[in-house]
Amino acid sequence: MPSQTDLAGPTEPRIVISVDAMGGDRGPSAVVAGIAQSAAKNPDIRFILHGPQDQLERLVARRKSLADRCEIRHADGVVTMGEKPSHVMRHGKGTSMWSAIESVREGEATVCVSCGNTGALMALSMVRLRKLPGVNRPAIACLWPSRNSGGFNVMLDVGADIRADEQDLLQFALMGASYARNGLGLKQPRIGLLNVGTEEHKGRAELKVAHDLIAAAAPTSDFEFVGFVEGGDIPSARVDVIVTDGFTGNVALKTAEGTAKLISELLRAAFKFSPLSRIAAVLAYTSLRRLSKRIDPRRVNGGIFLGLNGTVIKSHGSADATGVSAAIKLAFQLAQTGFAERLAARVASASGPRQDEALNEAESERKE
Repeated sequence: MPSQTDLAGPTEPRIVISVDAMGGDRGPSAVVAGIAQSAAKNPDIRFILHGPQDQLERLVARRKSLADRCEIRHADGVVTMGEKPSHVMRHGKGTSMWSAIESVREGEATVCVSCGNTGALMALSMVRLRKLPGVNRPAIACLWPSRNSGGFNVMLDVGADIRADEQDLLQFALMGASYARNGLGLKQPRIGLLNVGTEEHKGRAELKVAHDLIAAAAPTSDFEFVGFVEGGDIPSARVDVIVTDGFTGNVALKTAEGTAKLISELLRAAFKFSPLSRIAAVLAYTSLRRLSKRIDPRRVNGGIFLGLNGTVIKSHGSADATGVSAAIKLAFQLAQTGFAERLAARVASASGPRQDEALNEAESERKE
């Protein structure tokens, strides 16, 4: 099998991204169109594309930007959106999703990108890549449009697991801070713990313990802990990383996506209401385009699985070429920074005796 250097050519290594071409709602044509957009913008990306070879060869041949930059790995099977993760773990070896993850496991690619079934992708990633030492529960992190100067906040977990205890929330904070440093370029990210209020006496018991654990870890982990934050702070400039459990994070994410879609539909209806409103729409066209681009979820497509021995990015199942290109761009940025290695080092440095000591100290303070 060719290595990353082999795919890149004999003189200079390139970033190789493993892409599951199947499983998305729009089929492989949208995936190939998306990677072609990314390839046209950046000559340093190479791809390993997984799926039915004859079908993918025809699609790739139509894209000049993919000439000599895309290797196709044949895989007959496809993981559908309705398949149970347990079934995929037992019978998914011949699928494009399995093959895409395997390329990262074998060191042929730096990042895996898939539009497929989220539960199956997480299950296969955990089985094939394994969790980082010290990580109890992996998390999915996403970018959230915000008032910060960079335009985005990081939120995790948004659906890897519905549960999270105080130790998990501490690890989410550490992993989220590492993602913010490498993905957003923030030297000292501000971490907030999502709660029903900002007062320290509010929230479930594990949230209160997690509050103290994260506060204790902040001075030696290169992040600032701002304490509890509320739902209204998620898109604010008060915080850079929002930490929560997967159930709460997923509900918040889907609510935001639905609200953005509703606002877009209401604006269209309002500007079509009368001849005067149509004229107003023409006059406001530039501003409306800017707003549409600002809240377009395709621009921030790509949830990253944190806590694994390898980087996996989950693209939205209904992503079009623009959405797939955004996920590829995120994969490329993280690969450039050596994110996987940095995350592993961060988790390792914060786990073990020091974490146990912080937990004991927090529990002692609660008893007092």
